[in-house]
Amino acid sequence: MRTRVLTVVLAFAVLAVAGFAVPLLGVSASQRTQQLVAARTADLDRFAGLAEQAAVSGDTGALTAEVTRYTELYGEAVVVVDARRAPVVQTGGMRAADPAVARLVDAALRNQRVSPGGTLRPWSRADKLLARPVGTGTRVSGAVVLRASVRAAADDIALRWALVLAGAGLFAVACVLLARRATHWVVRPLHRLDRAVGALAAGLPAEHARAGGPPELRQLATGFNSMADAVTTALEQQRRLVADTSHQLRNPLAALRLRIDSLQSRLPASAGRTYTGVTAELERMEHLLDDLLALANAEHRAGELSVTDVRGACCDATAVAAAQAQLWQPVAERAGVHLAFVPGPAVPMTCTEGELAQVADILLDNAIKYAGSGARVEARCLTEGPDAVLELRDDGPGLDPGELTRAGTRFWRSDRHRDVRGSGLGLAIAERLVAGRGGHVEFAPAEPHGLRVRVVVPASPKGRTA
Repeated sequence: MRTRVLTVVLAFAVLAVAGFAVPLLGVSASQRTQQLVAARTADLDRFAGLAEQAAVSGDTGALTAEVTRYTELYGEAVVVVDARRAPVVQTGGMRAADPAVARLVDAALRNQRVSPGGTLRPWSRADKLLARPVGTGTRVSGAVVLRASVRAAADDIALRWALVLAGAGLFAVACVLLARRATHWVVRPLHRLDRAVGALAAGLPAEHARAGGPPELRQLATGFNSMADAVTTALEQQRRLVADTSHQLRNPLAALRLRIDSLQSRLPASAGRTYTGVTAELERMEHLLDDLLALANAEHRAGELSVTDVRGACCDATAVAAAQAQLWQPVAERAGVHLAFVPGPAVPMTCTEGELAQVADILLDNAIKYAGSGARVEARCLTEGPDAVLELRDDGPGLDPGELTRAGTRFWRSDRHRDVRGSGLGLAIAERLVAGRGGHVEFAPAEPHGLRVRVVVPASPKGRTA
């Protein structure tokens, strides 16, 4: 945001400087050009007066001396001709027969004054020709042509332009410093507020946004701090309730299990079914408590990763998934499920081995439990563009289209699998672990039947460059 604001302010400053400097450059060049033309026109008028006196008296000595001294002093050539175009005075190497001079002589003899057009620039170097008729009215007795040097005037224009541009540059630098200071004053509180909002959105204790900047931002920061305190307190109480409840229930459950186990030898044979049901429910409750703790830890970890943006973790998804599939092989055999891992190249994934192993355990456990005896479960890892993918596919009964949209919802289980042990939290835990690394879990039907689950996580840059 700071870059965008600074760009807009600087663009406005550049336009303001250009709107001030460009016209000033043009005015200074035009003014100096007019000064040069006026000075040389005055010289022409003086030479024309002397030429008119010489034509009346027949003595060209004063005219010749004045023109010669002028050329020696200023280095500018002068040509004076009479009414018959015969040269009277020629200095500086310029001759009346020169084509350019002849055209100006013709115009002057027609009683036309000739002045150079255009405005000088610092890089102008070509001399300018000026002409004036000798005499007044219809009595033209000759012409005067002067070749004016523009170097001194061009150097003066270059100096003026340098001063204008230096002033414009100083003004632009002042605008840059002022813009940086102003944007820093406005944007810095927004950055602090953004970090605080990110921490709050992730469920972490939000640091108070320090008040600063314009009054509106200070008021916003104060209101956010009050809201953040209330939300953080509520989230912490909720997290503590889940964790404390899970921990506090473990001791009573452990004591209850001991008492139930001690009663087994004293129960009559007719109570065996009831005893089995009680122990099964007790195991389900213990499993539920474990999953609640795992979900709370996964949510906390995902919140930390979303705020800190940790991208340094990297693991070989192929190696981790293959190892976990081998560990679950005995479980799959007891369930009558054929578990296979499709070998492939190393797939670098942006997560730790522990996180991926936990996600793989959840997916393998669900696939083995719900695919059914005689089913085939196949796992593999692959790379798709910028993402690394862990895919599990089975040919079991799968899920209906309506059930696919609910897969991963906390405590949700398909009605067809109510008799299978589980808490309905496994996929939710996997999704939270993956979300912390910028990934997600996809559910889709497998062909011809079954379920396909894909864990998509950004591929690790370290693995791609290795």
